[in-house]
Amino acid sequence: MTSAVAVRSAVQVRTIRLLMLVEVVSGLGVAMGISVGALLTRAMAGTALSGAAQSAAVVGGGVLAVPAAALMSRYGRRPGLALCYLTGAVGGVAVLASALLDSIPLLFVGFFLFGAGSTAKLQARYAATDLAEPHRRGRQLSLVVWSTTLGAVVGPNLASPLGGVLSPYGVPELAGPFAFATASFLLSALLLTFFLRPDPLLTAQALAGAPGPDPVPAGAGTAAAAAPTAAAPTAPGAAAATAPAARTAPAVATLAVATASAGGPAPAAAGAAQRHTLGSAARAVLASPAARLGMAAMALGHLVMVAVMAMTPVHIGETHSAPDTLRIVGFVLSAHVAGMYGLSPVVGWLTDRAGRVPVILGGVALLIAACAVAATAGHDTALLTTALLMLGLGWSGTMVAGSTLFTESLPTAVKARAQGLSDLVTGLAGASAGVLSGIVVELAGYAVLAVLAGLATIPLIALALRPSTLAAVKVAD
Repeated sequence: MTSAVAVRSAVQVRTIRLLMLVEVVSGLGVAMGISVGALLTRAMAGTALSGAAQSAAVVGGGVLAVPAAALMSRYGRRPGLALCYLTGAVGGVAVLASALLDSIPLLFVGFFLFGAGSTAKLQARYAATDLAEPHRRGRQLSLVVWSTTLGAVVGPNLASPLGGVLSPYGVPELAGPFAFATASFLLSALLLTFFLRPDPLLTAQALAGAPGPDPVPAGAGTAAAAAPTAAAPTAPGAAAATAPAARTAPAVATLAVATASAGGPAPAAAGAAQRHTLGSAARAVLASPAARLGMAAMALGHLVMVAVMAMTPVHIGETHSAPDTLRIVGFVLSAHVAGMYGLSPVVGWLTDRAGRVPVILGGVALLIAACAVAATAGHDTALLTTALLMLGLGWSGTMVAGSTLFTESLPTAVKARAQGLSDLVTGLAGASAGVLSGIVVELAGYAVLAVLAGLATIPLIALALRPSTLAAVKVAD
């Protein structure tokens, strides 16, 4: 038992540090893409389709989350996360090429693939929980989310100066930032490939058979307690993946003992692992009220955030020239991403101390307030900045608390695939918001969009306050 605890702690510390570094690097790329994506699409395809750029990226991120999760379920976090970043880099190149060739179809294909970068960032938060102690899951997940702050805040402000770097070579100013976003994704993939060793998910699977189940944190709910604690089958290739690291660090060497004591990847166990499909993951989610609430919090929080955020640059651009638009959008979106990530450690701490449901409801309250301010802001930059800051804070509450509740409410055997399903649902919700937001702004204006986005939170409030959900989650006061 002592050996299992030691290796869990050693690998977790190493994993969190690397994930935080990668989030900083990749955050630059994602933020630059978000800040200019709608503007580039409007310039090439018109206002009505400007929200579709964000939607294509979100759909791509959600769809690609499913095969990425399947890959991680069998071979660990490292290949899945690295492949997502490589796919995002290909998307960045495609967006750049679409601007040079004036090809709208290639533009949307590029955004679809570019969304894989966001997939990797979202899946990284789950990697932070693979080896986390139950009473610290919210905080350690939030640390990885928080580390995005630097790249995400700086990224939008770099879009304008970097957009001009490639202008002498014939690259449009709104497309130039995607070249630098591509570079950030490639660097992230390299860091994960060479340094995410041993793999946290494979390590968690190897240690799953250690005696003594994890305690259920206060406020986490009975669903987590009901989840099976039996040893999950070791993924194929797990022993090979962890052996090099075991020879280089005494703490990780203990992993070999833990893996051997767990019995190794017996053929029957490996076959059982392969039978855990997306369908079985979906059934596990539907069977758990806590998991359903966690997924709904992530999906609806993301829907509201994307709807308002995607159209804010377009709304700003209605009354400003191109250079001023990029400057103001950079400032406003920097405040937004600061809200999304800057206070996430506080949100994670509150999630562990106050409970998952109170933090989710607090996030919803902030989303509603943000929509109200946005609807009445007109073109006042200060009010728009305030609205987008609150919008980010509300998203943080629903995402951190929802992710924590979701991941701890499911059996280990289906967790990775269920996490991919969750990101797919979240992505589709955001994509729907992105597509509809452009149409709503075209027909009725930005204020109406903000009001409709606020009303979209009503189903989440109803679900969070259902007696059956509260009984399952058992929030501790």
